[in-house]
Amino acid sequence: MPRKHDTAPEAAAEREAARLHAMLEFERQAAENGFLRVAGVDEAGRGPLAGPLAAAAVVLAFPVAGLDDSKKLTEARREELYETLIAGPHAIGVGLVEAGELDRIGLQPANYAAMARAVAALSPPPDFLLVDGFALPGVVQPVLRLVKGDRRSLSIAAASIIAKVTRDRRMKRMDEQWPQYGFGRHKGYGTADHLEALRRHGPCPEHRRSFAPVGGAPEAGLWPAPPEE
Repeated sequence: MPRKHDTAPEAAAEREAARLHAMLEFERQAAENGFLRVAGVDEAGRGPLAGPLAAAAVVLAFPVAGLDDSKKLTEARREELYETLIAGPHAIGVGLVEAGELDRIGLQPANYAAMARAVAALSPPPDFLLVDGFALPGVVQPVLRLVKGDRRSLSIAAASIIAKVTRDRRMKRMDEQWPQYGFGRHKGYGTADHLEALRRHGPCPEHRRSFAPVGGAPEAGLWPAPPEE
């Protein structure tokens, strides 16, 4: 409870400090066990019908006020926190798997690949990983899998924002190249207007042809299907 002499801003600051402290529990536990560079790892874009799957790995230099699960934040707030993170001394790595590669290797291997690439992009490398939802095979670091980790770990929350904003910005650039699909609005998800655009225009090279709504869409004849392997 705030003390009587506390102002509303002071009380809010105390609540935020307590929230940040709670979200650093797993980072503190790792540090107590001798791990000095703890990275949070998360992905964005498993479900869309188009565009890359993006992942990020973040080693926070210090707690950043406002960090939270990217899904709980507005687009404007995500953008603001993204800029704060990349402007600071935090270590940030990003990994992407494009739609064509995802079609070839499958969704779950693509998820692992994007995360592993994000971790590999960190220099110096982390010595411990906090991963949202997945045990991450193929990395040399010990991994702690946290269900709903973007709500429980500040490092994972930071990674969720980096991954989400990175992917959203990419989808907005795709919208300039393929305006008939509305990628800037729905970010590649299977909304009614996206499905209607697929019906009318067929898939473009950025669509995931292994996803049923795309694979079942009629070809418009403008973009040939990739060769079968």
